[in-house]
Amino acid sequence: MGDAAFPAEQLIAASDPLPTDPGGVEDLLPPASEVAAPKSRNAMVNLINRLVERGVLTKADGSELILQSEEDTEVAKNEAAAAGQVAAQQAVAAITPPSELPAFDDGTVRVTYIPEYVKAQMREEIAQEVMAQARAEDWTGAGELPDWVERVKIGGDVRFRYENIGYPAGNDNTGAFPDFNAINTGAPFDVAGNVFSPQLNVDQERQRFRLRVRLTIEANLGEGFTAGARIATGSDNSPVSTNQSLGSTFNGQGGNFSKYAIWLDRGFIKYQAGTGLNKNFSLLFGRFENPFFSTEVIWDDDLGFDGIAATARYAPVRNVTAFGAAGAFPVYNTSLNFSSNQPSKFPSDDKYLYGGQLGVDWKINDNFNLKVAAAYYYFDNVRGELSDPYTPLTASDAGNTDNTRPSFAQKGNTYRPLRNIVASPLNNFGTTSQFQYFGLASSYRILALTGQLNYTRFEPFTVSLFGEYLKNLAFDTSAINDVAVNNRGPTNGLNGIGTFEGGDTAYIVGLKIGAPKLEKRGDWNVGLNYRYVESDAVIDGFADSDFGGGGTNLKGYSVYGALALGKNVYLGLRWLSASAIAGPPFENDILQLDLGAKF
Repeated sequence: MGDAAFPAEQLIAASDPLPTDPGGVEDLLPPASEVAAPKSRNAMVNLINRLVERGVLTKADGSELILQSEEDTEVAKNEAAAAGQVAAQQAVAAITPPSELPAFDDGTVRVTYIPEYVKAQMREEIAQEVMAQARAEDWTGAGELPDWVERVKIGGDVRFRYENIGYPAGNDNTGAFPDFNAINTGAPFDVAGNVFSPQLNVDQERQRFRLRVRLTIEANLGEGFTAGARIATGSDNSPVSTNQSLGSTFNGQGGNFSKYAIWLDRGFIKYQAGTGLNKNFSLLFGRFENPFFSTEVIWDDDLGFDGIAATARYAPVRNVTAFGAAGAFPVYNTSLNFSSNQPSKFPSDDKYLYGGQLGVDWKINDNFNLKVAAAYYYFDNVRGELSDPYTPLTASDAGNTDNTRPSFAQKGNTYRPLRNIVASPLNNFGTTSQFQYFGLASSYRILALTGQLNYTRFEPFTVSLFGEYLKNLAFDTSAINDVAVNNRGPTNGLNGIGTFEGGDTAYIVGLKIGAPKLEKRGDWNVGLNYRYVESDAVIDGFADSDFGGGGTNLKGYSVYGALALGKNVYLGLRWLSASAIAGPPFENDILQLDLGAKF
């Protein structure tokens, strides 16, 4: 502004006597709330909203980004107001004769009163000049941040759990529940010995505190590429749990406040073409989240998939979106030196999962949405095979099919012996040194039908009905009956063993009401489900790790609920009651109380 706009004579003529509570230069400045925000802020909010609408960002992530944008804008406002105050003092001093300004002892002067119409005009011009300077000089400092800061996203979660595991009276604790995972991941078990094999707990209540910590980093590499990694806690390298039991001394860690191990839980490169929710295609390489629409009956929520996967969504008509997923996943890769104690090595026994799924997401009307899909999962080479005949002299003498045993298992699947041990004088004609491993007795070719119906009229309050039906098409009852060592009924008088009782079918039905996701304080949801999972419907090592203690050959129900204590903190409660379908009697009840936080 110049002298022509506000001559000194005009200021003096318009002046009133000094008021009791005079207005100074500070009154020239607009309130902080009225300082114009940089135009880029509105553009940023619009962009974030568009990304949420397209499904690229969740509502929670979008809200966090907008909040950060508002905080940055507030900083700019405060800096602009401070700069404007200085500019106003300089402007008034420039247009007012020094003789008319009150003087202090140190020679400085202060404007004690300025007419309101002059204040208004000066306020507007000062604000415009200050904001122009703020934009030109990037007072927010955003331009000074390294490029990688804007491309990298870091997040994670922490969950503290109290868990009570109970076993009602009547479970068979006479040695009827071998721990096949303990046998197969350690030294082979001598079935001719006079001691029990490792056994699962079926009769003693246990209580424990458990901690889960996960830290995720994801980077936008540009041109459709992203890369990510996640590390997580875990008592061991189980594929279906990242829980660390506090105080546990299992696997050489924990106890006496010792530190706990951290595992690589995810690590992937992703390429995505198209950003629309209903028109996109992506490729995944490495270790990543489950790409299939499914339930925990076949894939535990914590399970990561290793390998290559492709996913796609496309809307051929309004309100109908087709989607699909497919991939190849190595389940087991043979060691380069197998068998390590023989100069002539054994052939590979690599195992793979090949999966494919097609589905439809149909918005029936404003209130109902239906999502259904069919999937086929082909497990290659996972069935245990009988070895060539040989006589192991020690526990380390490997059979050529030892690698056909699963490298991880929970419980429920049917198992068979792997080593074809020849009776000879070296093993006292088969009465000693019967070192044995066990493999899956069935092959697995699983057909899965999955569906979910959502009622959203009172959104965010939602009612969801979901279910899944699974059948192992490769299951052969007669062939399994010839070799099975578990999942049998009561012993009969003909051959000393009971009839095989396992099955090939599983299903789950459930209802969930409340907020689909806990995004703000007071959000809640509750639910219940019933499941029936026969012994060999799915592979027990990949199924839910909580229900019945994990695995298959289980039926029963779950009841659960959760309440958001804040935007990023929740309280959860769950009760799970399960019993065995085939084999000896077994029941299990689990109570879980969770306190979780995300960041």
